[in-house]
Amino acid sequence: MNSKKNLLIFDLDGVLINSLPNMQYALKKTSLYLDQKLSFKEYKKYIGLPFEKIMLNMGAIGDYKYIKSLYIKFSNQNISKVKILDVKLNALKNLKKKNILAIFTSKDKFRTYKILKKYHLFEHFITSDDIVKGKPNPEGILKILKKTKINKKKCYFIGDTKYDFLAAKAARVNYLHVVWGIEKKLKYNNIKYIKSISEIKKLI
Repeated sequence: MNSKKNLLIFDLDGVLINSLPNMQYALKKTSLYLDQKLSFKEYKKYIGLPFEKIMLNMGAIGDYKYIKSLYIKFSNQNISKVKILDVKLNALKNLKKKNILAIFTSKDKFRTYKILKKYHLFEHFITSDDIVKGKPNPEGILKILKKTKINKKKCYFIGDTKYDFLAAKAARVNYLHVVWGIEKKLKYNNIKYIKSISEIKKLI
């Protein structure tokens, strides 16, 4: 048991990477392929939920698993361009010295590993392929906690949507909300906001 270390679980999209251009590209190509009007403005409202749930909320027509496979196919065309900015990368390297870093994302395993494998920063990954229920269900957070055996009081989930907050709340772990992500501010009380990854060190 790593009793002296904190567990820092990061959401990926919007928190560590700016994947919005890639998402928009993939959704546009998917829309054209299916000959359906899938609005990216509408899509953004649900980022953080499992992809199939987003399609359901948007009223997409067809097999959602098939639509997801198309979306991933088009997303992969530009996935190599998605990177962690140097300023965030340096802050993460600093945090890694005394903490355990992990990822809990609604993105699939293949794209998650393709983006992050070169950084060697994260000890644990939980993606949409590793769970039955996506955010706001806490299953992903609880799986990482079980692997690390770290006390919930020393666990922090860092996110950028209400679904991240609700997952952290359901898991009964600490939550930090980044202001540069999908949702700048949440309609909940007692939220701790951070303006940079480096601020985390002061709050844990």
